[in-house]
Amino acid sequence: MPYFERVSATEFRPTEHVSGGWNTAEQHIAPPMALLAHAVEQDRDARRDDGLRLARLSYDILGTLPMDTVDVQVSTMRPGRTIELVEARLRHDGRPALILRAWLLDQRDTAALEGTEFDPIPPEDQLPPWDPSTVWPGGFIASTQVKRSQMRPGRAAYWVRSQIPLLDEPCGPIARAARFFDIANGATVRADPQQVAFPNLDLTAHLFRDPVGEAVGFDTRVSTGPNGTGLTESVIHDTLGPVGTVNQIQTVRPR
Repeated sequence: MPYFERVSATEFRPTEHVSGGWNTAEQHIAPPMALLAHAVEQDRDARRDDGLRLARLSYDILGTLPMDTVDVQVSTMRPGRTIELVEARLRHDGRPALILRAWLLDQRDTAALEGTEFDPIPPEDQLPPWDPSTVWPGGFIASTQVKRSQMRPGRAAYWVRSQIPLLDEPCGPIARAARFFDIANGATVRADPQQVAFPNLDLTAHLFRDPVGEAVGFDTRVSTGPNGTGLTESVIHDTLGPVGTVNQIQTVRPR
């Protein structure tokens, strides 16, 4: 059973694997984020064949989503031969709940310039298993397998994978990886979520190459300010090394 079942060309029904950590009657936002990335990839491939790649995904979370069918719409905000800005909207019952704006760039040979100053993290097989369901409820968290080395609360390196596909149809590398991007907000908590709520309002991923493989690695740091705002910042990895970053702003609310 995938995270979503396609109902029509634009409608998708969440399965039990999508239920969230803050409220199991609501969708975890990670699978819907991946669904919008998939919609952008599909829209691109339907319109053009020159392989523009998703370099930035910027999501705004407008509200919660019940465990019910959603619809997706994609539009091109800034068309171009080598650069495009595309917007995808996910709605429930006519109400927008998640918006993605993605920059797509053309591909060219920069192999001679390839490199990064991001530090590596230990390989997946060198980290111990960690069960995130000891901290979080919900079907999405239960669907993941995590290996983690936590230096201290709010600072950890970990790998995430899942045997659950996004859909019963082929998905591109960005959509596959985006299934896990939002897990960073709760993978190395600074505060007990039973005592403090810290939902994120957004997520922005900058990717300088496409991820490969099934597991996504994170090098995550969590910060909390004095006035109700937090930040989760992660460097994203695959088996070849770093691929980009993911940032999430939090609204921090002591219960």
